Amino acid sequence: QVQLAESGGGLVQAGDSLRLSCAASGLNMGNYHMGWFRQAPGKEREFVAASSRPGGSTYYSQSVKGRFTISRGTAKNTVHLQMNSLKPEDTAVYYCNLKIITREYWGQGTQVTVSS
Repeated sequence: QVQLAESGGGLVQAGDSLRLSCAASGLNMGNYHMGWFRQAPGKEREFVAASSRPGGSTYYSQSVKGRFTISRGTAKNTVHLQMNSLKPEDTAVYYCNLKIITREYWGQGTQVTVSS
């Protein structure tokens, strides 16, 4: 059974940094597409960043490009999201996502709150 576990959320002030981490378990291989989405109160879940595979391409939404960096961890099936220059509008629950061909898996989410 595939499970994703996020960590690293918290309450910070505008301009601060946070690093989110996600570890996937229940998988034999380690080159899956992994990424991050977020959902703010009253809004739909939106794409933030993705990594095609370790050492592969990375993708960002326009709203975070240049401030957030996605990276793969040294452990198999781990991914990190370094978030710099945080803004109040980055406040949301952040979800880790893993894709295997047509199937998607989600973590339970970690809250990020940025105060002004």
